[in-house]
Amino acid sequence: MKKTILFLCLCCLVGVTYAQEPFRIMFYNVENLFDCQHDTLKNDYEFLPDAPKGWTYARYYDKLAKIAKVIIATGEENVPDLVGLCEVENDHCLKDLTENSPLREAGYRYVMTDSPDERGIDVALLYQRGTFKLLGQNCIPVPYKEIERRPTRDILHVMGQVVSGDTLDVFVCHMPSRSGGEEKSEPYRLFTAQILNMAVDSIMNLRQHPNVVIMGDFNDYPTNNSIAKVLGAVAPKGEVQAKKLYNLMDGRKEGTYRYRGEWGVLDQLIVSGFLLQGHEGMRTSYDKAQILKYPFLLEEDEKYGGDIPSRTYWGKKYHGGYSDHLPVCVDFEIGK
Repeated sequence: MKKTILFLCLCCLVGVTYAQEPFRIMFYNVENLFDCQHDTLKNDYEFLPDAPKGWTYARYYDKLAKIAKVIIATGEENVPDLVGLCEVENDHCLKDLTENSPLREAGYRYVMTDSPDERGIDVALLYQRGTFKLLGQNCIPVPYKEIERRPTRDILHVMGQVVSGDTLDVFVCHMPSRSGGEEKSEPYRLFTAQILNMAVDSIMNLRQHPNVVIMGDFNDYPTNNSIAKVLGAVAPKGEVQAKKLYNLMDGRKEGTYRYRGEWGVLDQLIVSGFLLQGHEGMRTSYDKAQILKYPFLLEEDEKYGGDIPSRTYWGKKYHGGYSDHLPVCVDFEIGK
């Protein structure tokens, strides 16, 4: 009888030890990942070998290797399960990144948008088939003509199943830029955020247990209206509601982008409250999110002091860095 009780206790201990699987999601604005060939009907001329910037195949493959290095470093023991990317020109770039760079051993698959953006840049999601079973994808267009604006990037919605059997809905976005000034460009970001919010609301109503992750370069800070008011996504405080959005980047002292000596968070990780309620299927918390400030991504800011992301270009001058943005990531625990 004692042996039986001891065996059952050991089984329980083993069950607790192996009940949760780690699951990491990262997002990275890679700063103009263009190939060296012209895409018909796209304004990609500045990233061709004969352009003033001198974008060559050597520089292109060096950038691929640097992006791969960041993703591998973010994985620590294992590469991240999901990687959202923005400022990627086309499928050719992602094929080279996943098959012809140091990332090829990771075995990533990917999905991406094919947006009407004039420069041809898009958003994408890399995924590990062993931990994320792709169920479907949807590109959500932003009807820019309704507000008489130039085309912007589609929003990528990817549905997948994690090892617990739960469905995870992932949205990857790259909101309209601040070109022309924050005030003048804000209505376009507000409009795009409304499109995103409607798509997320439909998922919230569809799923009994909504596991929603939104990541992207919002070109807005956590307190700006597109995030705090349109999406209603702020830092989780007090009682968390399952079908409300919460911004895991809100309140961070660090930043992902530096402008005139000031750090700010332009790259957001937003989750549904259900993921913050501690359920066994899939869960995370505010302290599981972070901005990745690897030393190799930074250099001295000679003008303002302190550190600044080491970017690929300063204007038209090739600098050979990684990106003008820092990546962000968040860890989850998934019941197995």
